[in-house]
Amino acid sequence: MNGNRSGIELRRDESGQGPIVTGFQGRGFRVRDDVFPEGLLLSPVRAFAWQDAPPVDALTVAHLGDLFDLDVQPEFLLVGTGAALRQPPRAFVRELEGRGIGVEVMDSRAAARAWGVLRAEERWIVAALMPLV
Repeated sequence: MNGNRSGIELRRDESGQGPIVTGFQGRGFRVRDDVFPEGLLLSPVRAFAWQDAPPVDALTVAHLGDLFDLDVQPEFLLVGTGAALRQPPRAFVRELEGRGIGVEVMDSRAAARAWGVLRAEERWIVAALMPLV
């Protein structure tokens, strides 16, 4: 690897898996031809910009907007916490667990890769990926 992380590309067969992160660009994520520099919210049916991604320690369920508005409740939320792994507030995790939604936390690059693997397994999940800063 040449050390330039801004041009890293992930290649994966996207058939039937919904939106998949195909690479990283600067501090953001690439999903096919679209770049999401400020953060990314993913569901099995769509990818959309996370314009107001808060710092990890201030994360609330309200920050996720309509991410959970799906016909079927997701198994869990995959949280990408930016360049490094940081834990979200315990109240955030408890609220989602109270709804029957698990929470898995990792740095955003690992979360983007995990998203692709889990969607290839057809797991019904959602993700919130904070910018790579």
